[in-house]
Amino acid sequence: MNGSIVVLFTLAALEVTFGAVIHETPDRPNIIARSQWGAKASKIAIKNLRVDPPPYVIIHHSATDSCTTQAICQARTRSFQNYHMNEKGWADIGYNFVVGEDGNVYEGRGWSKHGAHTTPYNSKSIGICIIGNFVDHEPHAAAINATKKLIAYGVSIGKIQENYTLLGHRQTASTTCPGNKLYDLIQTWPNWSANV
Repeated sequence: MNGSIVVLFTLAALEVTFGAVIHETPDRPNIIARSQWGAKASKIAIKNLRVDPPPYVIIHHSATDSCTTQAICQARTRSFQNYHMNEKGWADIGYNFVVGEDGNVYEGRGWSKHGAHTTPYNSKSIGICIIGNFVDHEPHAAAINATKKLIAYGVSIGKIQENYTLLGHRQTASTTCPGNKLYDLIQTWPNWSANV
């Protein structure tokens, strides 16, 4: 106990003396692993990002019904994977992560993996899809908080560049994604840029 107090006082003194800043890792969001949501195996091994850590984060919406329970969000994530693999012919789900209005993050391709969500940014970005259609309304606070927490956590563990640029999908392609209300919202988030 006394040793712990001495260490704390020593660290505090060092911070005051040398101006050191002690950063804490942000809380890890609740990430539901692929095995937990019932992901199929990729058709082929997914290659790594060309630029890692990536300098871009791209926000999408699924343009589908939303979900507020883990069971339904898992089912939606499985349906995205099936659509991407069976209809689009992709090797796996296209997004790096999917976020539900239940406040959970669902692992897609995951960190450091080349996505299939935003040409030509797939090799240098993390693609995050929020489940729902956000043309006329914003996502629930739980989804917004989980997305922000995921980005902050990615920066803190070196999986996203500290000076990353945040973009909405529509800034990179002819699409309305991520919906008008979500697009308006992300323009207020850190690191959003009007310049692509």
